[in-house]
Amino acid sequence: MNLLNGIGEWAIEDVINKYPYVGDILARYEIGCVTCSVGICLLKDVVSIHALGDDVEARIEEEINSYIAARDAA
Repeated sequence: MNLLNGIGEWAIEDVINKYPYVGDILARYEIGCVTCSVGICLLKDVVSIHALGDDVEARIEEEINSYIAARDAA
């Protein structure tokens, strides 16, 4: 995944702390990382481990990047 600000390499807990709506995006695709108490998995691994396919991963990437771009521009 090619995510803005390099967040694909961030632990999911750090991503959600900085960009909370990413948790909502993941939840829509039945990726329940928001409820995880560990939170050390990298965002890119969280998405790929669910084997959703290239098209779905591309949609997730696009949604996350759009959200981050809009939030950072505000």
